[in-house]
Amino acid sequence: MKILVVGSGGREHAIISAIVRSKPDAEIYCAPGNGGISDIARTVPIKQDDIGGLAGFAKSEKINLTVVGPELPLSLGIVDEFNANGLRIFGPDRSSSLLESSKQYAKAFLQRNGIKTAGYRSFTSFDAAMGFVENKPHPAVIKANGLAAGKGVFISKSIAESKKYLDLILNKKIFGEAGETVIVEDYINGIELSYMIVTDGNVYKSLATTMDYKKAHDGDKGENTGGMGSISPHPLISRDLEESIKRTVIDPVLNSLKKEGTVYKGVLYAGLMIKDNDIYVLEFNVRFGDPETQSILIRLKSNIVELFESCIDGKLDAYDLEFEENNSICLVMASSGYPSNYETGYEIDFDGVGSSTADIYNDKNFFIFHAGTKKKDGKYWTAGGRVLNLCAKGSNIPHIINTVYNAAEKIHFKNAYFRNDIGRNVWMP
Repeated sequence: MKILVVGSGGREHAIISAIVRSKPDAEIYCAPGNGGISDIARTVPIKQDDIGGLAGFAKSEKINLTVVGPELPLSLGIVDEFNANGLRIFGPDRSSSLLESSKQYAKAFLQRNGIKTAGYRSFTSFDAAMGFVENKPHPAVIKANGLAAGKGVFISKSIAESKKYLDLILNKKIFGEAGETVIVEDYINGIELSYMIVTDGNVYKSLATTMDYKKAHDGDKGENTGGMGSISPHPLISRDLEESIKRTVIDPVLNSLKKEGTVYKGVLYAGLMIKDNDIYVLEFNVRFGDPETQSILIRLKSNIVELFESCIDGKLDAYDLEFEENNSICLVMASSGYPSNYETGYEIDFDGVGSSTADIYNDKNFFIFHAGTKKKDGKYWTAGGRVLNLCAKGSNIPHIINTVYNAAEKIHFKNAYFRNDIGRNVWMP
């Protein structure tokens, strides 16, 4: 079987690792991949936004299954293109992907279907937006409407801060087309969490719960990032809360999509806020979260290839989705300065820890997934803001925390940075 994974980050490395465990005889390709992925899959130099090139490759190589990791190709209609060419692909189509690629669309969808979300207004004019925020209670939330790699959300504590963020997005255009429209949203002070499901368009099944760490620095301080770590299961999601999330969010969202003529297939990720026993939807992602996926998939007992195929074929109801009864952690090693200004091109010294999953399959409880790396002359080099994901699983929480932090202390590259409170702040406060 030939399988193509689209993407180049830690999420895609974790997906490929799960595919290898589920179907070790598969011939796996990744476009464009990274240094660590090249150890367990054949990397293909096609960019994730080259939809025609990816479809052409899948057709010429007779790829049996394509799995899409990032949001950009989904928003550009990769699923539509593959389906039109008779190619099997896991993920939502372009119209379904609007739930992530347009926050304005998602907010309007939630409001017209009576699903709780924060109050908001959208603007394309700086002056109009300022006129609104000058009369709005703060804190306030300011978001770029389009895709911004997890960095397009600002929590403003004052009118002056709101002016700064609106200027950056609408005037200085730091997010380009993604920031042509901004959303100004009411701030809700509660418990933030995410919830992911997989669906075949008719039924859905929940993935293991996970808690991610979005802020750059310890104590949830600093800028929003794509994610600095994750743990699973989420320590604050009880069985009762999970059932409430399904009843008040997941069921009505999927039923409303179906009512509006959208057949949603793939992963749906709901970013939620819990306040006074009410559940509000903050945002959607239409793909596996990153780095949540890393801590989820290392706990997966079921065959992930069969999961993808059952969603494509509308047979998810008969699929048995199982996770191990343990805990897991993912620690992100980043380049100092991420997500703003950071340098790349530095050699990574693994100091005997094991440079990738290829080296450490003898240890079934510890994984290294590469995020922003490249491999040249047998060596690994930094090539992004988030560089490595160090992951561990097990029943002993102090042990898995120590495992990833001990590894992080041994691995060296110039300007290496990681948070010191992943898991510790809730498991070992």
